[in-house]
Amino acid sequence: MSKVKNIEIYNSTEPTVVTIGTFDGVHIGHQKIIKHLINTGKSKGLKSVILTFFPHPRMVLQKDSNIKLINTIDERRNILDDLGLDYLVVKKFTHEFSRLSAENFVKGILVEELNAKKVIIGYDHRFGRNRNADINDLKTFGETFGFEVEEISAQDINDVAVSSTKIRLALMDGEIHKANAYLGYNFMLTGKVTKGKSLGKELGFPTANIEIEEDYKIIPKQGSYIVNSMIKDTLVYGMMNIGVNPTVNGSKQTIEVHFFDFDDDIYEDTIKIDLLHRIRDEEKFESLEALKLQLAKDKETAIEYISNQNAE
Repeated sequence: MSKVKNIEIYNSTEPTVVTIGTFDGVHIGHQKIIKHLINTGKSKGLKSVILTFFPHPRMVLQKDSNIKLINTIDERRNILDDLGLDYLVVKKFTHEFSRLSAENFVKGILVEELNAKKVIIGYDHRFGRNRNADINDLKTFGETFGFEVEEISAQDINDVAVSSTKIRLALMDGEIHKANAYLGYNFMLTGKVTKGKSLGKELGFPTANIEIEEDYKIIPKQGSYIVNSMIKDTLVYGMMNIGVNPTVNGSKQTIEVHFFDFDDDIYEDTIKIDLLHRIRDEEKFESLEALKLQLAKDKETAIEYISNQNAE
C-alpha cells in the first residue's frame, strides 16, 4: 500500500474505487466499509483508495478544538495496509481547501487526481464549501463525470453501534478492554525510546521511556497497564505506567514500560506498544520501598494475566 502525504504527488493513472473520511481508529464499523471497498475493487478491477484529510478538519476549523485522535497517520496507514487497502491518499486540510466548491472537489480531486470510477459513501455524507452538497449531488456529478456512486445505507451504518467518540471516551476512562473490543485490535502507542531519570532501574524495574512526537495522539487514563511489543521480531510483554510519578513529586506526565525478561539496548528506537489490560490507577506511595512492593505485585498480576490469555 502507498501512503501519499501530498495528493499532488499521487500520479497513478489506474482507475479506482474511492471512499472518503477520517477513519480515526479504523474501528470495526470502519473495517466493514473498508473491506467492502477492497472487495469491490477486486471484483471490478479497480484500485481501492481511501481519501483522508490531515490535520483533522476540526483542528483547522475550530481553533478551540482539543480533539485527540486514536491513531497517528502512520498507525492508521499500517492498519489499513494489514486490511489490504491499495492506497491511502492524504489531503492536507486547510482553510483554503474547506472553501473549495463541491463541483471543484469532485472534478479536481475525485476525477482528475484519483481517476475514480466508483465512489462508496455514507447516506449522510456532506462535502464541499460549507458542507452544502450531499449524496444526491454526488450522484449528479457522477452522471456528469462518469463514475458510479454507491450509498452506504443508514441501516448498515447504524447496525454497528460503535464510533470513534465512544472509543476516545473509553480510553479516557481507562476502559481498555472496551476500547479494544470496539477497535477490533489492541490500542497502541508508538514512540521513540528515550532516557529517563532511571528511577525504575534503582527500584529493580528498569523502564523504557516512550516519547510520542504527535501531540494530537490520545493518551489513555493515567495508571498501570499490561502491554506487549514486537521488538526485533520478538514478542515481549511488560507493564507500562502512564502518569507523573507522584511518589517522587513528579509533575510531568511520562510513559514508561518495564519489559519482562528483556535487556536489549533499544534507546532511540521507535517501538509500538499494544495495551492489553489496565491494572490500577496511579498512586502516591509513602515511600520508594512501598512503591517497589506494589510494582512487584503488579508484575505478578501481569504475568498471571498473560499466562491465562496465552492458555486460552
